[in-house]
Amino acid sequence: MNLEKSKQLLALSRKEPNARKRIRLLAVSLFFEGENRTNIAKRLNTARGSVNKWVSNYLNNGVTGLNNKPIKGRPAKLTSQQLNTLSDYVKQSASSSEGGRLMGEDIAQYIYDQFNIRYHTDHIYKLLKKRGFSWITSRSKHPKQSKESQEAFKKVPSGNDPSHPRTSPFRAH
Repeated sequence: MNLEKSKQLLALSRKEPNARKRIRLLAVSLFFEGENRTNIAKRLNTARGSVNKWVSNYLNNGVTGLNNKPIKGRPAKLTSQQLNTLSDYVKQSASSSEGGRLMGEDIAQYIYDQFNIRYHTDHIYKLLKKRGFSWITSRSKHPKQSKESQEAFKKVPSGNDPSHPRTSPFRAH
């Protein structure tokens, strides 16, 4: 019975993509082979207390007891409503006809001005990525540029135009 369970766990460990869970499955498999917990810890280069916890979790909850626990991090500084407000600000600024670029420092200053919360510039870019924004920008437009002056500039021969008779490589001599 125990040897059969060990083989099942070993087969599961070979298919498991998560390395941490794979080691837990292997530890429990070795336990069912009759290996003592100290030797299991030495073989897997882990603490004996960890092996005890894994075996106990398996005996109480089965394979699901070996799953990774959710990792909690520092709570977010901005609420979801504040994040939505920030997203609206970024969208509005990106589509503005005023010109210019929205930089990380500008967004950090906006967050501080609106919510009195400080963020490091590096974290601003991570925050924007989480909100679905990418930092790919188009060429900025000068607020005073005009279509007429651009069209007029295009008509001035520059010498780089291959259709122009002076720059054509197929000149008649």
